[in-house]
Amino acid sequence: MAVESFNGNLLFEPWSIRNTSGEPFRVFLPFWRACLSKSVAPPLSEPPGTFSAPGKWPHLLELSDLKLQSNIDWASGLRETWQPGESGAQSQLQYFQKQAIHEYSAGRDLPGVVGTSRLSPHLRFGEISPGQVWHAVVSIPNDQETHGQDMINNAAGRAACQAYLRQICWREFAYQLLHHHPESAEQALRPEFAAFPWKNDPRTLRDWTQGKTGYFFVDAGMRELWHTGWMHNRVRMVVASFLVKHLLIGWQEGAAWFWDTLVDADLANNSIGWQKVAGRGADAAPYFRIFNPVIQGEKFDPTGASVRRWVPELSGLPDEWIHKPWKAPVSTLIRAGVQLGTTYPAPIVDHDQARDRALRALSGIKGK
Repeated sequence: MAVESFNGNLLFEPWSIRNTSGEPFRVFLPFWRACLSKSVAPPLSEPPGTFSAPGKWPHLLELSDLKLQSNIDWASGLRETWQPGESGAQSQLQYFQKQAIHEYSAGRDLPGVVGTSRLSPHLRFGEISPGQVWHAVVSIPNDQETHGQDMINNAAGRAACQAYLRQICWREFAYQLLHHHPESAEQALRPEFAAFPWKNDPRTLRDWTQGKTGYFFVDAGMRELWHTGWMHNRVRMVVASFLVKHLLIGWQEGAAWFWDTLVDADLANNSIGWQKVAGRGADAAPYFRIFNPVIQGEKFDPTGASVRRWVPELSGLPDEWIHKPWKAPVSTLIRAGVQLGTTYPAPIVDHDQARDRALRALSGIKGK
């Protein structure tokens, strides 16, 4: 039986990008360079044709007959946040083209600004193609009125466009890895980590999922995820690192929670992203890189503006203490109405102790 593939979900079929030895890439940077050397097919300007409706439709169930919704309206935050469908995708792309892309290099790491495209849910559900996004980005004129592929190759336009297009190609890279290593959805790509001493701690895992770790930057991200189905990429890295390195809970647990709660949950991106942060995957972050959630919060959201709404228990704290309320003077906590351990949890782990514990466990694995 012959099988034909009609690619629309990716820029390139996952088996089509190879290194000079004919092998699939395992490191992102050369994969990214290989993608830039290829032409991305332009999106269709017209639909390929029309489809005739059947003369008689079969009996269909109403969506309500399936009883998919529970009595709890858990999707209210999703309705507030997203406009599903192709029209919503195109509207978001146009906003990104006209405004956010120009600040992308500086703003993509700041949760307090709309500095990312927020197109990932639309890509996930096929409401827009990566080819459409790619060509929309490279067609944005820069100061020299340069268009097309030149936009990502000259100095003036490179920063904003390349920073974003790298993210599109990271998605491609994840799909390539999953295609060649289908086990990577559940197993570490680096086999030496198979014996890592993960903790089985359902209570601590629950605190993490509910945004009750005592670390403001982590908790705000987890609560935003539950309400909107989305989380800023910088915050995703921090909360993932916190789970696997501060709490020593397996990355598969985090990937499963993201799969259940993200509106842009994508098997390839989700699995490979978690493996990267955990230090288990191809092109993984160094195993000794452990994000300090306090420093990350102070650096990327110094006033707490982006996340005060998600942790209102701390909204009255001055900026100085917003990411480390346990160090605030008692008088400051009283004025802000904060009682650690009562109105807001104390940190469930000490950062320095957790970091040392993780490094000991990780170096033990690396030494084998």
